[in-house]
Amino acid sequence: MSGMAPNLASLLRLMLVTDDELLAGRDLVEVARAAERGGVTAVQLRLKRATARELAVAAQALVGALKVPVLVNDRPDVALAAGAAGVHLGPDDLPVAHARRIAPAGFIVGASAGSAAEAQAAGEADYWGVGPWRLSGTKADAGEPLGADGFRRIVALAAGKPCIGIGGVRPEDVPVVRAAGGIGVAVVSGILGAGDVEMAAREYSNSVNSER
Repeated sequence: MSGMAPNLASLLRLMLVTDDELLAGRDLVEVARAAERGGVTAVQLRLKRATARELAVAAQALVGALKVPVLVNDRPDVALAAGAAGVHLGPDDLPVAHARRIAPAGFIVGASAGSAAEAQAAGEADYWGVGPWRLSGTKADAGEPLGADGFRRIVALAAGKPCIGIGGVRPEDVPVVRAAGGIGVAVVSGILGAGDVEMAAREYSNSVNSER
């Protein structure tokens, strides 16, 4: 697959997705470092209120501070400029095929897929973020929750492409996501909404690693 990273499956086991509101004034880099210590395998930078310049500065800071790969939500240009490992695109963002044209070899392009139509549009991505698993409190436009059956139906369209569950995923959901065909999970509020980010990340990490 074009752009496929050799350790893609490993980095997709537990992805932290950042959120402006849930950061609640905390230092982004310190929060991400705590999550990394807790076992997250990748960080997706999503800051909906940030300007392009602010997003680029934040991306560069994370790339410089973390050992795990950093992906940027929505903006392949920012991801490339910051030296990030890849980008994650939603249904209303730049089409995956267009991102492929500007992406160098090894640059990861992920895409959201919550329906059959979105899955078709995401076809050329390296991985799909499938959801929402249940009602999402951090993404108003996430759509109706899929649950295990809906998730399984989307995964069946992926033809072996790696899929991760996102949207209200709890630690106890991890084995169900894996049983439905997912290789990992992406988490927002379950980690960022916790008082102890490192401990919350470790709880997810323990669930993910126990299922390997």
